[in-house]
Amino acid sequence: MTASTPFDYDRAFSRNIGWVTREEQAKLRKAKVAIAGLGGVGGAHLLTLSRLGLSRFNIADFDDFGVHNLNRQVGAFMSTVDQPKADVLARMAADINPGAEIEVFHDGVTPENLDRFLDGVDVYVDGIDFFCLPARRMLFKAAYERGIPALTAAPLGMGVAFMYFKPGGMSFEQYFKVDGRAENEQYARFIAGLSPAMLQRDYLVAPDAVNFQERRGPSTMMACDMCAGVMGTSVLKVLLKRGALRAAPWGMQFDAYHQKLRFTWRPFGNSNPIQQLMLLMIRPLLEGRGKPA
Repeated sequence: MTASTPFDYDRAFSRNIGWVTREEQAKLRKAKVAIAGLGGVGGAHLLTLSRLGLSRFNIADFDDFGVHNLNRQVGAFMSTVDQPKADVLARMAADINPGAEIEVFHDGVTPENLDRFLDGVDVYVDGIDFFCLPARRMLFKAAYERGIPALTAAPLGMGVAFMYFKPGGMSFEQYFKVDGRAENEQYARFIAGLSPAMLQRDYLVAPDAVNFQERRGPSTMMACDMCAGVMGTSVLKVLLKRGALRAAPWGMQFDAYHQKLRFTWRPFGNSNPIQQLMLLMIRPLLEGRGKPA
């Protein structure tokens, strides 16, 4: 093919057929997905879903690419440093599917544009930076109130932690229980709830790379790739209503380094006694009184 070859949707995504039917592919084409955050996982989610044939997106990110993003972000190249992440990823998605409808929210998601961001959306996909918890809470709450399925896949070590919040099921707040808590306690509860199995904890070889006070931590491309695979599959299952998908208080973590898969079930979320014990371990780390082991 050359640059002058006309785009043909059916041909472009014909190799999906077999794992989905032609009728299902048509449903994916019409579905609308909102993705907030286009960094490590959010950008990978967008490109994975674009290659799955999804064609309608609302995407949001207010940040620009930097050199420190090159290790893990699909839109990060020396040629895109200092360019807005949302614009770069929108171009990449349109290069996969020129017929895609992509609305870009350059200011991120705010209380002022929240309704427009979620308008007509079938699934919300979380790609927000770990330390942007207020925006994450706002989006999950809004999705829950509107009956929109909401999914998150976190890159942990060299693996992925996945959670699904289905309409009418346990909400983000009911599971994480962060409302009214101090900032460090909110992050402690988010970590504990997101990664109950903690499979990544014992191979962190440079603990000083984790600094919650400076809002930084290590990352890998492998984890982001796995997140995109898990998310793409999960979005497919939700949109096509194919097969079971365990929702909160269930969580799933796969760690490629250890070659281990764990499903966790935490009734009452972070009020669960097991989670309370985890919080006792995590709190000192966030307060700078301990080091990850």
